[in-house]
Amino acid sequence: MKSMNWKTLLIGAALGIGVSAYANAAQTIRFAHVDPADWTSSKKGAAAEMFKDVVEARTDMDVKLYPAGSLGDEDELVQQAMDGTTQVVMVSGAMSKICPAAGVLSIPYMFDSAVTAWRVLDGQFGDQLAQHCLEQTGLRTLGYGETGFRNFTNDVRPIETPADMKGLKFRVQDIPLYVKMVEALGGEPTPIAWSELPTALSTGVVDGQENPVGTIYNNNLYELQDYMTLDQHIYGTDFILINERFYQSLSKADQRVLKKAGVMAGYMGRSIQQMTTAKGLKAVKEAGMNVYKPTPEEMDKFRKAAQPPVVEWLKKDLGDESVWIKKLQSAVDEVEQ
Repeated sequence: MKSMNWKTLLIGAALGIGVSAYANAAQTIRFAHVDPADWTSSKKGAAAEMFKDVVEARTDMDVKLYPAGSLGDEDELVQQAMDGTTQVVMVSGAMSKICPAAGVLSIPYMFDSAVTAWRVLDGQFGDQLAQHCLEQTGLRTLGYGETGFRNFTNDVRPIETPADMKGLKFRVQDIPLYVKMVEALGGEPTPIAWSELPTALSTGVVDGQENPVGTIYNNNLYELQDYMTLDQHIYGTDFILINERFYQSLSKADQRVLKKAGVMAGYMGRSIQQMTTAKGLKAVKEAGMNVYKPTPEEMDKFRKAAQPPVVEWLKKDLGDESVWIKKLQSAVDEVEQ
């Protein structure tokens, strides 16, 4: 009987060590993104630092950061998160590839300001979209950040209305929605890889491009372009995602901390993005770039030209999930009212 008891205790101890080792290993969170690490200028870098500080201050978990695409591009990061090899990732465009409903956030001229977008994402619509994407992907949205409003630049002439875009070649991402948008506005969309953009601009392969102000400034694109139009055609959203299996393995108390950390990280990313936009806008003006802000009447022309054809295309592309277009529009209308 004593021998049996000792065997039982030894087996139990061995199992306990194994479980303890697994639990300890599970307490290290890998957080990856593709932006630079510097929190003072990088929206994702700032969000990641905030997440790390909050989690490590309020739990026994450690957060290891992998910035600047050190673990791969956004498509690779979301796959790692779905597999569970990387617990938390922060991505933007890649989200609509795994959860198509997220693509409705890229409808041109949907948001009149960043504040409107924040209220929509932080409200019922954002909660419903997060739940829908969780069910589709196994990734829980802990918070929403932003990549900023995208604006057109070119080196030919000022753009004040869609008519001014006619005949101009614009570099766009290889995303059908962006191609449809530029076509609808009268421009000639030309999908080109990001790495090839400076050469394409300097050699005249394209006349212009579109990106957030911070990106235009930080990558010196303003040196290759004379005109910027602050039309804010697409608002870019960052998603802070966590593997659901990992999340459910945590205590309720730790889950609450991670959720709070995700929300705070999103706020931090938004703040840095707004700061870099303001600084970038001031800098490009001081460098001599012609910056034009369309009037409300001119903005209405941009909206009426681009939004209907893109929405029609998106309805066909999304199929049954096109219901999210109406949900988003209703949420925007409610916030604006």
